Amino acid sequence: MKLNLNADLGESFGAWRMGDDAGLLEVVDSANVACGFHAGDPRVMSATVARAHARGVGVGAHPAFPDLQGFGRREMRLPDDELAAAVQYQIGALEAFCRVHGARLAHVKPHGALNNLACEERAIADVVVAAVHAFSPDLVLLAPALSELARAGEARGLTVALEIFADRAYTARGTLVSRAEPGAVLDSSAAAVAHVRAMIDAGGLVTADGDVLATPFHSVCVHGDGAHALETARALRQGLVADGHELVALGTV
Repeated sequence: MKLNLNADLGESFGAWRMGDDAGLLEVVDSANVACGFHAGDPRVMSATVARAHARGVGVGAHPAFPDLQGFGRREMRLPDDELAAAVQYQIGALEAFCRVHGARLAHVKPHGALNNLACEERAIADVVVAAVHAFSPDLVLLAPALSELARAGEARGLTVALEIFADRAYTARGTLVSRAEPGAVLDSSAAAVAHVRAMIDAGGLVTADGDVLATPFHSVCVHGDGAHALETARALRQGLVADGHELVALGTV
């Protein structure tokens, strides 16, 4: 298969540090860069874009609910126009740094609770997708496989790259198991690699109960804030290449 390896990066802000961005940028093909609402700040955004561009890593916006204290993981209900404006504001901020550093903004991937809601509720997915499309119909939408977000993007005419998660367990509906539940986050790089290999072999999502939900997919995500993120990303890249897969840019997939 041709696959893309992505990670959520640029999630430090101020004096607070999150993850090993420098290490992950040596491994992944695409970076989903926090845009200041759940994490990140202007200085971190600028530096992350510059590093990604220098390494030939694709740059994407990672917009979230305005929830810095909750890391964007708390559900919020915003009016449609406010949600659309928040998404576009964040994309625009990151695109500004792309212009400064000569990079190209390639994709958009919603973060956290915003992503989860858009995956399950078509009305919210439609607002997010319409906001992205209005900003630029040329942006790739990176959306979880079998989600309402992916369906909304396809209906709007966006190029949609379907994503699976290396380090998260799936429910019987194909959604992510809540982080509040035991086993929601895979606790080792070996478990994450085995999870991805199982999904490749099965041709779809493998749920926590062992069932298979058939679907194509194009990109594999490693959460940059995970305790074993860099180790997992390295193990995934090595394992997938050893298995004969080709790891490429998101647009190529």
